[in-house]
Amino acid sequence: MLLPNKGYTPTLGYVLPSVALTLVGLPDWHLSPNPAELETSAPAEVSSARRTLTLVSGSTREERSAIVAKTCLALQQTGHFRVLDKWRNEIYAVYDEQGEILFDIERSASPLFGIVTYGVHMTAYVRDPGVPHGIKLWTPRRAKNKQTYGGMLDNTVAGGMSSGELPFECLVRESAEEASLPEDVVGEGAKAAGTVTYFYVRDARAGGETGLMQPECQYVYDLELPHGVVPKPCDDEVEEFYLWTVDEVKEALRQAQFKPNCAVVMLDFFVRHGILDEDNERDLIEIVSRLHRRLEFPLRRR
Repeated sequence: MLLPNKGYTPTLGYVLPSVALTLVGLPDWHLSPNPAELETSAPAEVSSARRTLTLVSGSTREERSAIVAKTCLALQQTGHFRVLDKWRNEIYAVYDEQGEILFDIERSASPLFGIVTYGVHMTAYVRDPGVPHGIKLWTPRRAKNKQTYGGMLDNTVAGGMSSGELPFECLVRESAEEASLPEDVVGEGAKAAGTVTYFYVRDARAGGETGLMQPECQYVYDLELPHGVVPKPCDDEVEEFYLWTVDEVKEALRQAQFKPNCAVVMLDFFVRHGILDEDNERDLIEIVSRLHRRLEFPLRRR
């Protein structure tokens, strides 16, 4: 997916042919063999060569956002893509190479266009010298009726960042909504631990069409909780919380019980806290590399 802007055409995401072909003929979208052949006055083309889907209308964030919203709403109302049945009324931002917002898009539509999405994930733990590695981790189970990955295990707090929202703002909001954690506890105790970046292909557990490509960047936090502070479900997104040892979490990871991106964040926690076995340094380097994939698209900079 491309968007001409200020003399260059940044690639914003990877789109399946089934999505691109659905937009052929709409006045705001063109399908061409490559960016150099884009003609805003010409009809859309389908070529056996490398194809690009380009948003050719709108010169401001507001104009482009309105066009994308109109397109996504029309697709949702016609029922063309099942992934849009999970309409969220949440807005994600799409960035240019300067870190400025090009346009906003409905959250449920983001995998259709393969754009980078952003979120926060926090692992809360308590000290316990009586168990291996000296800690236990608060591990929630997602509600079975969740729109995506229902019934799977999650990080203590996790959620997507809305357009214009800062990572720590999102963390405080999600901590209250999902885990009933007070703002002062999170604000004083949460420690930023960088990001993880990865690219996955959605399967049936994500809901909607399979094979959609989803690059993501997650802002990662750790929170050591005192024994008297217990995360509790606050909304309908979390079924219950477990206080598990590292070995119990490892076993759940082996059994693929974790939501895929939450498993990635948990592996990052294990690496940073020296929990993963370092006997095979080559394997550890490979894991770390995969936790911090270089994404090919413009990214948020703040």
